[in-house]
Amino acid sequence: MNSALLMHPVVLDLDGSVGPFDHSIRLPLDDWADQLRFACSRGALRGFARELALKLPLNPGPVFMGSGDFHHLSLPLLERASTRTAVDVVVFDNHPDNMRFPFGVHCGSWVRRALALPGVRHVHVVGITSADIGLGHAWENYLRPLYAGRLHYWSTGVDVRWARWLGLAPVFHAFDHIESLLQAFVAHMADERLPIYLSIDKDVLSIEDARTNWDQGVMHESQLIAAIQALHGRLIGCDITGEVSVARYPQWWKRVLSSLDRQPALSAAEISDWQADQQALNRRLLPHIQAAWQPDSA
Repeated sequence: MNSALLMHPVVLDLDGSVGPFDHSIRLPLDDWADQLRFACSRGALRGFARELALKLPLNPGPVFMGSGDFHHLSLPLLERASTRTAVDVVVFDNHPDNMRFPFGVHCGSWVRRALALPGVRHVHVVGITSADIGLGHAWENYLRPLYAGRLHYWSTGVDVRWARWLGLAPVFHAFDHIESLLQAFVAHMADERLPIYLSIDKDVLSIEDARTNWDQGVMHESQLIAAIQALHGRLIGCDITGEVSVARYPQWWKRVLSSLDRQPALSAAEISDWQADQQALNRRLLPHIQAAWQPDSA
């Protein structure tokens, strides 16, 4: 048996949204939730990274982080993984997570900082359907990593002709259908050899497959699993976000900025049902992620 199958999943329990797994390691971190959720200062993120360094096992299995509001917490996990070897990063996400944010680190701005890590070579954001990469929001994207050829967007259903006008066509992979997008992505990655850090925000999935409180993409669970399987033997780290929980921001500026995203108000019954569905999905995804792990890193 692949020893990666024996790796224990880790839950960063920030918002109580991730259910139980067999043989998991659960770290109670709810004291950090208000400070980190949605956005935080760089100092706060460094403090959180120090606590993780004390509590995480040396070679953690897949890490479940809760709501997509915590996706920027991929940074300390990625930094840890990329100190051992150079990596490419694959992010399945409905959003580019490369948007301008001047007040620290935001769940939608972390990719640029990931590319500043010495061990990170390329980042591929796969499954984007968000208007964040359309003409109306083009100015909000950090362009330097795109011009450097180190950040690639893989999208469907978004008009990205503006990228051609700016000479960015080589890093904008736009498709009419998610099937053709994933076929091209898998073929592209087959030509690469670096180990991979995988980050999954389940808002990349269709609402038929999972429900999150962010706008969602069109990928199906079976397609996500097939893409993960295509990375077999190359994963050295992974995190998963996209759970459902209620945010009650104590900071006025977070309340203002988060209101612009128009997240729906959910009843307690809806939250409970969606969390149960999400946990069932997590249990289905977990063995495929573990099976794709690089044997030497297990």
